[in-house]
Amino acid sequence: MNSENLIIEQYNIYSQHKEKFVDRSFMTNKFYNVLVIVLFVLVFLMKDFVICKIFSAGAIFSIIGILTSILWWLNIDAYNFLIKIKISKAIEEIEKQLPVQPYTLEFTAIKSSKRKKQRFYFADIQKVFAIISLLLFISLMFATSIPVFM
Repeated sequence: MNSENLIIEQYNIYSQHKEKFVDRSFMTNKFYNVLVIVLFVLVFLMKDFVICKIFSAGAIFSIIGILTSILWWLNIDAYNFLIKIKISKAIEEIEKQLPVQPYTLEFTAIKSSKRKKQRFYFADIQKVFAIISLLLFISLMFATSIPVFM
């Protein structure tokens, strides 16, 4: 196997690896979306069920929702790091040895787009959903908790 074939093979492996990470990221976000929806439903169904003198079951599920939202945010950041930085940098280095550099050309086209201010990446949208769910769970926690002095 000559060096050109080896470079192309490495490029294919990294490109497929990147696509698998993107697919895994989508699956992880679907999981968190479903989990957050289930927790919202549980908060509303259990808001009047008192487990102890301080918190209702809705408040406990809200706390679980807060932790889930934080984990969701951290997962989005981890996948962004792996996809954009780690794998993309390796692909860019391999592309330097190829006659055409599709990922680099694509990134340059996006970067020089006339709609710079309108660019909003999918990961940013996911982070917005994680923040919204976090804020909703925080407000639901306070709304469903029972004051200690009652």
